[in-house]
Amino acid sequence: MNVLQSIVIGAGQAGLSSSYHLRRMGIDHIVLDANDAPGGAWQHRWDALTMKDVHGVAELPGDTPPPRTESRANTAVPAYFSRYETENDLPVIRPVHVDEVEDRDGVLVVRAGTREWRTRTLVNATGTWTQPFLPHYPGMETFLGEQLHTVDYPGPEHFRGKRVAVVGGGASAVQFLGALAPITETLWMTRKPPVWRTDDFTPEAGAAAVALVEQRVAQGLPPQSVVSVTGLMLRPQEQEAARLGAYDARRPMFSTIEPDGVRWADGSFEPVDVILWATGFRPAISHLAPLHLRSAAGGIQLDRSGRGTTAVIDPRIQLVGYGPSASTIGANRAGRAAARGVQRFLSTQAGPAMGKERVSVEAASGAG
Repeated sequence: MNVLQSIVIGAGQAGLSSSYHLRRMGIDHIVLDANDAPGGAWQHRWDALTMKDVHGVAELPGDTPPPRTESRANTAVPAYFSRYETENDLPVIRPVHVDEVEDRDGVLVVRAGTREWRTRTLVNATGTWTQPFLPHYPGMETFLGEQLHTVDYPGPEHFRGKRVAVVGGGASAVQFLGALAPITETLWMTRKPPVWRTDDFTPEAGAAAVALVEQRVAQGLPPQSVVSVTGLMLRPQEQEAARLGAYDARRPMFSTIEPDGVRWADGSFEPVDVILWATGFRPAISHLAPLHLRSAAGGIQLDRSGRGTTAVIDPRIQLVGYGPSASTIGANRAGRAAARGVQRFLSTQAGPAMGKERVSVEAASGAG
């Protein structure tokens, strides 16, 4: 079986950026994507999310992102990614759901069902969308209403006329309240008081926020999202919800869930029809478990004091969309860093054939 120089897992923004730079460096690789079509996680977002609502999609290398219009993000971004894949002849194979990656005699083996690919390096770009985090509270299985996570959000009209408990202290919770408060009754619960940002979010402020995330991954700690350290801001489309007091009546987290509502430790109770869990995501990296990349602190330590993409414990592995690169701008930049990490590792390997193997996408797609 042929051994590839690199494999990228995931064809979202970080994966496409990585593939673009790998191709420019002449590094033979394939991209394995679990989705049936281009678009990464964007194709699964709710219909009401427009390009004006999102924080902006950083342009992929050598290209220009879609304009910030009223067009649906779940169609505009996939169309953008699809065109980019075609125009840059990126070697994407789909759908391929990777089960695990293991080491066999110094070669990385990527398994997906009955298929296998062998590679010298790996760029993991699987993001977080497939790993929604749902905390457990006593009684939640008895609730007779709906419980939805951000990943299941169907758009605001679904909630009209229902009393909705929005749980979470991040940007998604703020956006959900902004959309729902003008059309139905809402309650907001968070573990900690929200931290609001009142100054402009300058490039310097963004760099400072990313630095906090970098510190964690440099220590091998599980990463926090970049958004979690930037503070919260209200966009123009959330001002009506603010006027209605949606953000002023925040309560701490309840202690138990009952069939028709939620109850706090002091005995107070609120009836609700829907619990909307805006409780975030975790890195989708369970397929890397056989490589034992996690540190004793629970995260994967990255090089360059957390600013790089190379796993310290195994320099064959690059992680993009993890830690400080888990944002649109960060993911784009991380693609180039990951490609350089792959190039750096390959250049250190002995053997006259190293770096000269040529494996076509057609041949690779039939491996197994």
